[in-house]
Amino acid sequence: MTDAKVATRSRENTRARLMEAAFEVFAEVGLDAASVEAVCERAGFTRGAFYSNFDSKDELFLQLAARVASDRVEAVQARIDSLVADRSEAFDESQISEILEQVLDVGADDRLGVLLMSEIRIRALRDPDVARAFLDQDAAMQRSVAKIITDIGALKGIEFRVDAEQAARLMLIVWESSAVRALIRGVADESLEGEKALRAAASARLNEVARLILC
Repeated sequence: MTDAKVATRSRENTRARLMEAAFEVFAEVGLDAASVEAVCERAGFTRGAFYSNFDSKDELFLQLAARVASDRVEAVQARIDSLVADRSEAFDESQISEILEQVLDVGADDRLGVLLMSEIRIRALRDPDVARAFLDQDAAMQRSVAKIITDIGALKGIEFRVDAEQAARLMLIVWESSAVRALIRGVADESLEGEKALRAAASARLNEVARLILC
């Protein structure tokens, strides 16, 4: 491996560790309270390493928000492809909410993830750049969920009371707001059992909506 490739890989690893640390710090204390020093300490780097990769805390936040959005959409698409590809599996209408739960679970799958997405939404209310990134991500998520609703309906002969876009919008709103409310009520903590409780709380509301939209 050439020196240039080694340097590039080292830089990529540094950026990845800084973004992972920022994910945790921003989720835990919020963007305004988070400091560059806190992110560097969590990642195990100096301020020099930070500023050789990012111009500011705000730039890091925007890049992190974009990465989170991209990861969510890619995860949903992978789940969709896997479910739709399995045409041999027996299926009945009672499974629709379970399948949608599996898909949406990548959007609010842990306590820190819910906290960070909430922080991104708050920032989007104040920052036009974050708002544009958030709306693009939200639209992509909605298209991905609408696709699986359409594909399930076509493959399994299921009919819905609303069109796929409307159903996807309802599912996303209910899933994400239920996860936030669960955290506010103290249903979930940082333990494995807490994460399971978070999913269960969101799933219960999702099941109710799934029953409403099925013909």
